[in-house]
Amino acid sequence: MKELLEIFIVAFRVGIMTFGGGYAMLPILQREVVENRNWVTEAEVLDYYAIGQCLPGIIMVNTMIFVGQKRKGKIGGIAAALGTVCPALIIITAIAALLTSFADNEIVKKAFAGIRVCVCVLIFNAVTKLWKSSVIDWKCFAIFAVVAVLSLITSITPVVFVVMSAVLGIVIGSLGVRSE
Repeated sequence: MKELLEIFIVAFRVGIMTFGGGYAMLPILQREVVENRNWVTEAEVLDYYAIGQCLPGIIMVNTMIFVGQKRKGKIGGIAAALGTVCPALIIITAIAALLTSFADNEIVKKAFAGIRVCVCVLIFNAVTKLWKSSVIDWKCFAIFAVVAVLSLITSITPVVFVVMSAVLGIVIGSLGVRSE
C-alpha cells in the first residue's frame, strides 16, 4: 500500500505541471521516475512516451500508467493514472468556478504569459536531455532529420511518425552498417 501511495504522489507531482500539456510534464516525469527514484530508464520513458502518443487519451496519463504498471502491476497503473489526473481535475474545477471573474484580469494574463515562457524552457531542457540519450549515432540522426523535416512541412499525425521511425530503425539497423 505504501508503494502505491508513493506512485500516486509521484504521479500527482507530475500531473501538477498541467500548464503546457504532456511536453511540459516530461522533464518533471524524467526527474521523478528516472533520476530521483530509478523506477525506469530514460530509454523506457522515451518508449512509454512514444507509445502514449499513439494511444487514445492524454499522453502523460498514458505514460504514467506504463510507469506505474511496471512498478506495481495493474494496480500501480491505476494509482499512477489517478495521481496524474487529480491535479488537473482540482485546478480545472477551481478555474471553472472562478473563470468569469478573473479571465480578463491583467495580472492573470501576465502570469499566464510568464508561465508559457517557463513551459518553453522546461520543454527545451527535456528535449536537450532526450537528444543526448536518443540521437547517439548517424543512424539515429538520420531518423531524427527525416521526422523533423516531415513534421515541419506536413500535418502528419504523431502516430505515423512513431510507426515510421520504428520501421526506419529496423531497416537501418538491419542494414548492418556500422555507425563509426
